[in-house]
Amino acid sequence: MPFTIESRHLNGLVVVVPSVFDDARGFFSETFRADQFDALGLPSVYRQDNHSGSARNVLRGLHFQYDPPMAKLMRVSRGTAFLVSVDVRPGSPTLGKWMGIEVSAENRRQVWAPAGFARGFCVVSDFAEVQYKCSVEYNPATDVGIQWNDPALGIEWPIERPSLSYRDMNAQTLAAWLEGPHAQRLRYEAA
Repeated sequence: MPFTIESRHLNGLVVVVPSVFDDARGFFSETFRADQFDALGLPSVYRQDNHSGSARNVLRGLHFQYDPPMAKLMRVSRGTAFLVSVDVRPGSPTLGKWMGIEVSAENRRQVWAPAGFARGFCVVSDFAEVQYKCSVEYNPATDVGIQWNDPALGIEWPIERPSLSYRDMNAQTLAAWLEGPHAQRLRYEAA
């Protein structure tokens, strides 16, 4: 059951679509397979899986980890969420640019965001479950965030009054991150 790449964005983001076998009983789909990810030039080794559940209008993010840098493969297994990735890599030609896509249990899209992208999502269904594979283990000492509504980013979230954590309400701007002492750890290197 092959995977396909639907689209590529911002020097690293990839939208991946798995094949699905549907019949009267339901469906079957492989959500990850190392040999097929290798064939598509996508990473095939992950160190941690995460699974979150959130109610309508919950917005989580924009989060990223700089040491060790963390990449993520994200999908929605229940409901619908708007997944956003923002390039926060100093020196990147797409620094500060974002990409958002509605991902659902029905459309089965997955978003691969390499290290150096802040990621977040908001829930647009009554409830959604988001699952993500992480390239490295979580390090709370180097996990940081960017303001979800940083005017410099101009993200067009599909909700008006998000439900936010204290952490996300008090996140720094992209400019503050770039001026900080750790930003160069995510410096963009052209391939």
